[in-house]
Amino acid sequence: MDRSLATLLRSLQASDYPDDSLRLLPTATNLLSRLSNSLNVTLLTSHLMSHDLLYPQPIELSRCRQIFSVFYTAVLRLIEDKQNPAREHLRSHLSVGEWVKAVVHGADDKSPRWRHTLLIGGLLLAFQSRNFEELRPDLRNKLEAALVTASNLALLQKDSEPNCELAVIFVLNHSFPILSHYHRAQVRYDLLLPVLVDATFFSREGLEQAYWIGAVDNDTRQSSGQRFNWPVNSTSFRKVTEIKSRSLISALGSLSRLTACCIDNVQDPMLIVYSTNKIAEFARNLATSWRQNKLSEADPREEAEYLDQETTSKTFPVLLQLLRDTMFATVIILRSVLGRVLCDPNLASDTTAPGVAMQTLHILRDTYFISHRFGLISSSQYTFVNFTSIDILSRYQAQSENFLETIRPVELGRIPLHPLDRLYDLFFLNTAEHFTLIASPRLSQELLFNAAAPYVDPRGDPRLGEIFEAAHSVMLAIVAAPQNAEVAANNMPFYVETLLQSFPRPLTARQFRFAVKSIVRLAAPPSKIAVSMPLMQAVILDLLRERMEHASEDLLPHNPGVSTEGDQPLSEKAVLLLSVIDCLSSLPIPLLEEWLPLAADLLHTMRNSSQKQQCQQRLWETLSDDEMDVDRAASCVAWWTSRGGREHVKFGEQPEEQDYMMSGALQFDNKL
Repeated sequence: MDRSLATLLRSLQASDYPDDSLRLLPTATNLLSRLSNSLNVTLLTSHLMSHDLLYPQPIELSRCRQIFSVFYTAVLRLIEDKQNPAREHLRSHLSVGEWVKAVVHGADDKSPRWRHTLLIGGLLLAFQSRNFEELRPDLRNKLEAALVTASNLALLQKDSEPNCELAVIFVLNHSFPILSHYHRAQVRYDLLLPVLVDATFFSREGLEQAYWIGAVDNDTRQSSGQRFNWPVNSTSFRKVTEIKSRSLISALGSLSRLTACCIDNVQDPMLIVYSTNKIAEFARNLATSWRQNKLSEADPREEAEYLDQETTSKTFPVLLQLLRDTMFATVIILRSVLGRVLCDPNLASDTTAPGVAMQTLHILRDTYFISHRFGLISSSQYTFVNFTSIDILSRYQAQSENFLETIRPVELGRIPLHPLDRLYDLFFLNTAEHFTLIASPRLSQELLFNAAAPYVDPRGDPRLGEIFEAAHSVMLAIVAAPQNAEVAANNMPFYVETLLQSFPRPLTARQFRFAVKSIVRLAAPPSKIAVSMPLMQAVILDLLRERMEHASEDLLPHNPGVSTEGDQPLSEKAVLLLSVIDCLSSLPIPLLEEWLPLAADLLHTMRNSSQKQQCQQRLWETLSDDEMDVDRAASCVAWWTSRGGREHVKFGEQPEEQDYMMSGALQFDNKL
């Protein structure tokens, strides 16, 4: 036996404390890469695998990483020694294949299977990181097979040692992308999925159920005036940074993709239901803990006003980044959940599908304060998860109405003071809009309409422009639903009056034009609204024309609460005229023929040439760009060509020309 090896083994045997044994690992790494006797390599490996002091209970990933690094680093040193002629006197005389076999033989029955994953995973990743071509394909194939076998057996025996499954997750998370498709298919996903979910969201090596977020409140103190401080040296911030640096959390993206792969491949569909319920439980804890935190009381637009410099530049961004990573991981997992629901007949059944969809929407609601802040709601994966859940749930009226009742606003009929409650209201309105076609008239009136009503108040805060827009969309969706004819008849006058009072603040030009056009279209014959209120279209157009007489031609200011990217600046008067023009394609032909010349007259009341040109262009688009049906288009062509419409639009109303008559003809006032 090599003298250095004998000394090292005696030191391992003599150590009484885990730290003493761990201090010997660098020596073991160096020796392992340079031993030239395969039996000595196997002996050292076996001692590293079976020496219990190297694996203190309860098992911690930080200790497992050290064992993993021994074999990872040994491979790197072996490769460097082989490629560097100057190290010929130091390097192992074993070939790479012989050395690998000797190391793997050390993973024997004296040590549990979960420790073997650390050894094999370290070897595979090290060879992969250097793109080492001298490792024969058959040997690499055996290493991959051995890793999968050891992982499966370790998951079966996970109850033998507490937290031993964390080591398996750590190794698979890093090595799974380099496994061949054949060996990936051999993984026991039914065993791996529940372990992955619990380890990621609930274990002490993962996100710990998010309870630590509420502890931030204990360290947040008022510093000066209205400003609050969350210091860098606080216990809660150290906890956040420690969680962020954990092995599983620092690789949360790849861990979520591994979880998604498990969901795609599990045989038992009830494991997917279990995983979704567990993530929903975590999301509820996350939302509850965030609400208990003083930082949640500051609206994102007002954080610079209420949080001091240290908080906004050092501590708070770290917390937000961790929350963002958590949200990304959750969406990736949910995407696979819904993919299975769409394809698996067991999950798509009437007893399972609505429950999974509801849980998914609850998760999106509880994490909405994260996704809304970072703009994740517009990402393709989030959109797929959100709309797919809504589509699935909307097939079941009773479950849909029950879901809407469970997420109803805390203060129905009032705008809440807490920013988190307002975000929940925004999520409710954006979601409820998609259920108006199946919601009963009672629910539409008592819940949806009353929830949207305070946000369409023209005296509302213009900074809440996004929620105002969502509320108007819900109102329009309610009156557009065929079953809500009575609800629409009762509330349409209120809504039209509120709509006109809400412009130009808090509604933007784009929102106002869309709302007016939608109402006029909904009131077009043969709709039930047209039957109950036949003059609604004419009344709205008359109100717009009357409003134009006193409207300003100054450009409207930008609304900070709503994105207007791509919108051209307009005046109040121009927006009112454009709203009239937008409605022309929805008017019945008699009313259309009445309003075509009236629209031309209103056009010439515009004094600003640039605004007038925009309105002229919009009128021409309405008449010529397929917005009209055949009958309306024919009426417009007749007005434009033979009734003086072209001249009316370009030059204004012209005096009637004197009638021409034959010589000797009698005048109209002739007494004969």
